[in-house]
Amino acid sequence: MRAAAAVAALVPLVALAITAQEPPKDAREPVKWKHNDRSRPRPKVIDPGTASTPDQPGKPPSDAVVLFDGTDLAEWVRSGKKVDGDDAKPNWKVENGYAEVKGGGITSRKKFGDAQIHIEWATPKEVKGSDQGRGNSGIYLGGFGEVQVLDSFENDTYPDGQAGALYGKFPPLVNASRRPGEWQVYDIVAHLPKVDDTGKVTRPGRITVFHNGVVVHHAAEFGNKFGEYTINIQDHGNPVRYRNMWVRRLGDYDAEGTPPPEKKK
Repeated sequence: MRAAAAVAALVPLVALAITAQEPPKDAREPVKWKHNDRSRPRPKVIDPGTASTPDQPGKPPSDAVVLFDGTDLAEWVRSGKKVDGDDAKPNWKVENGYAEVKGGGITSRKKFGDAQIHIEWATPKEVKGSDQGRGNSGIYLGGFGEVQVLDSFENDTYPDGQAGALYGKFPPLVNASRRPGEWQVYDIVAHLPKVDDTGKVTRPGRITVFHNGVVVHHAAEFGNKFGEYTINIQDHGNPVRYRNMWVRRLGDYDAEGTPPPEKKK
């Protein structure tokens, strides 16, 4: 009897362990496709581009929407101005392949949803000011809020306001800042919230940020905007420079691709 009771007591524990080992529902393979299904569409082939160097911006991936290639700010308007207004043209200085903050912020003409956002920036080489007054700017992604731009190399400030912070909410996991004047890189992966037919949120908005190739935010819940957004870059009164800005729209698995090759007879 004791043995039978012991076995009975173990049954729910075993069931619990099996359940715990199962992957979350959204991580399982889609029902539509079998395991290793050769009839599944092939992912679209792209040119991945090239990486940037300290002296030269890289080449964007071939499927990217290029927002700034070093020549002009045609993809941007002055923040707060109408897209087709006479005063829509940004005041920023464009030279030598970069754009320098001047005379107000800028806003992208296009809107985006789930996306990979690549932006390179540099604070002034000549250090002036301290704390929040040193190389301050910011990248706003609609309802996601602001990814802070700041000279945070040996420049202390409040943690949720330093470079790489999701401003006012989360500090970066680490401080990956380069020296003043050196080019830095943000790669941001933003996922909008999802809702079901009843309006219930099934996936919160999340954002992942790489600063100079280092993860500083991983799937952080940030913002609750249910729609596409513009990208806004802040003028905080400091001559921060930007270059090589592009966005890749992210779709669902199997949303686009090519049919499998025909079998040779």
